[in-house]
Amino acid sequence: MIEWRGRFMSVRGREPVKPSDWAVERFGRHAGALAAAVPLRLASAHAKAHAAHIAAGLKKRSPYGVALAGAVREGLADAARELGESVRDVRGYEYAVINEHALFPFRYADKPRPLDRARLPANASPTRQRLFRAHGPQAPDGLFEVDAGLVTEEYLGLHEAFEELGGSTRLVCVFFTADAENGIHVIHWGEAHLEPDRTFTWLHKEQLPVAPMPLE
Repeated sequence: MIEWRGRFMSVRGREPVKPSDWAVERFGRHAGALAAAVPLRLASAHAKAHAAHIAAGLKKRSPYGVALAGAVREGLADAARELGESVRDVRGYEYAVINEHALFPFRYADKPRPLDRARLPANASPTRQRLFRAHGPQAPDGLFEVDAGLVTEEYLGLHEAFEELGGSTRLVCVFFTADAENGIHVIHWGEAHLEPDRTFTWLHKEQLPVAPMPLE
């Protein structure tokens, strides 16, 4: 479990860990509480998704992935509310916004895989792509932008900020792997630029501890 001692957190009996400078810069006074809440919310979301998986009684077409995605978004939104921060609705999906930073959760694999293997699905919605293009970090130095003469209306649309989030709101990724039998394997958060081939270039990344699944 996670215990609190001031701004520090202790996970599974380990020594207290202070939130990083990066987390404090993004989330301000809520950095430590959020770093502790994210693993707990993901563990709780897995428990709900696992229950849906068992109730469905299906082997091949499991509802686990869909249920997990919804439960994670709801859990992070609830965490934002408990911190007195905002929850914004974007195309029917709630996103937690803490100190003008929106949390974007994404299960990038159903097996333990390195973060550099993460890739947005080919059928990813325009909304997901637009969140990264408009609210994610700019391309790292050395990478060129698309020539103005080649820019299409569709491309420009992907770079238009969501009014629901606010133009100044920046995206913070919460990437993780999980499966129905074993739960959450690994959690990373940070800032990533979405590349044209749907892979990610990470400008900053940190690994968060995995919380134990709550007892039923």
